[in-house]
Amino acid sequence: MRNDAEWRTLLLAGVCYAVWLLLAFGWADLPDILRILLLIPVITLHSSLQHEFLHGHPFRNQKLNDLLISPPIGVLVPYLRFKSCHLTHHINENITDPYDDPESYYLDRDIWATIPKWVRGLLIANNTLVGRITIGPALATVGFLRSEFVRTRAGDTLIPKVWLRHLLAVALLFWLIGTYGSLHPAGYFIAAYFGMGLLMVRSFIEHQAVEKANQRSVIIETRGPLSLLFLNNNFHSVHHAYPSLAWYRIPAFFRENRARFLRMNGGYRYQSYWEVFRRFGFRPKEPVAWPIEPRKRRDRGT
Repeated sequence: MRNDAEWRTLLLAGVCYAVWLLLAFGWADLPDILRILLLIPVITLHSSLQHEFLHGHPFRNQKLNDLLISPPIGVLVPYLRFKSCHLTHHINENITDPYDDPESYYLDRDIWATIPKWVRGLLIANNTLVGRITIGPALATVGFLRSEFVRTRAGDTLIPKVWLRHLLAVALLFWLIGTYGSLHPAGYFIAAYFGMGLLMVRSFIEHQAVEKANQRSVIIETRGPLSLLFLNNNFHSVHHAYPSLAWYRIPAFFRENRARFLRMNGGYRYQSYWEVFRRFGFRPKEPVAWPIEPRKRRDRGT
């Protein structure tokens, strides 16, 4: 292990898998709606653990980390593609750039001006917290598949191999659930969809589009249930400054350096996710059009 405290990450992963197994294949007397509602945060937690594992936890051997966390219980995104895109996202100078940040929700202003009004309406709705939770997973999946297709056409031969393995694994998962599970596969898909939607409560507010790159990542000072579910990534400015810092060390490290982090990120902070909901539940947090001139304007056809 990396140190003598990494047992916390392993224990949490073990609990996550155990509860998932019980909900997907056991506890047959539970009503389906309750099973779905309980699966949603479990799937969200697994996604948070995937994020922790790809950053080098709990083992020094990254292949072992990847093996332990790669089961596709979240269904929608292959772990290895998430890993690749997320590590690119950690080039901090590119955060929110619509070309260079694969996790950006912004569009180049020139492209924004050309898209149909109904698409603009969907993207504006997606920039509200309620929209991000409900239609966000669908829009993100469609957008990601489109970008994956573009990269594949440009000559990336690894992407289709990763997706083929992922689709086969998901097909096996649905077969196992349909044959031996306690929930219809359609119900499981609903849980996976809103598991991503719940995860997007975190990513919704993580970044803002401002000129200074070190002011683009947020601090949300809550220590409530969502903080645990997101493995303290609400202290997102801390994570981007120290991406290898283990999840359980982040809160104390922030407290010790609070003034420095808030100075560094320009005071981009909220007290809680409830504050975020009050402000942006039904109101867009920012324009979709990126207000900054992109450093690189790539060929629009690639």
